[in-house]
Amino acid sequence: MAVRPDRGPTEPLIFVLFGPGGAGKGTVADRLVDLDPTLWLSRSWTSRPRREGEPGDAYVFVDRPTFMAHADAGGFFEWAEFLGNLYGTPIPDPPVGCDVLLEIDRQGAERVQELRADATLILLAPPSPEVQAERMRQRGDDEGHVARRVEEGQAELALGRPLASVEVVNDDLEVAVAEVASIVEGVRRRYPGPA
Repeated sequence: MAVRPDRGPTEPLIFVLFGPGGAGKGTVADRLVDLDPTLWLSRSWTSRPRREGEPGDAYVFVDRPTFMAHADAGGFFEWAEFLGNLYGTPIPDPPVGCDVLLEIDRQGAERVQELRADATLILLAPPSPEVQAERMRQRGDDEGHVARRVEEGQAELALGRPLASVEVVNDDLEVAVAEVASIVEGVRRRYPGPA
């Protein structure tokens, strides 16, 4: 895994959890930070409206002008447009002693890798397109959106695999969370720092 061996004593590690919609990134990320108080989740910004039933803290929900003003001010680590909506990762500012977890898409992961070659990129994949589609339906996505995201998701996985440090298939939530937690701990053992 590409992590700088000369990491300073207060410099956090960056873990990037990326993958297509319906892979379960948000659920896995939330479980990880619940289990590990030294892992800080950076909440992404989006210009899309909040889905019915979606937690208010799933993203920082803003309108397009507010998003673009923040981007113009250099407030994002990376940002991109996806299916007509803007998504961005704010510049990480974790509490002292914490490492950073970013939950983003493949475009964002590519940008993070360009800026921070030491980041550990973890591709989270759904077990099948059918499971991916059902997960998106369960969260309230309409059929047209589901069809576009499943098609896009297959391309995302194909492009994401060469980019990733490791791939985890989210077939069973507890197993997937344990696998990602093990990856985090393995990197921390190799490159100890603030956490």
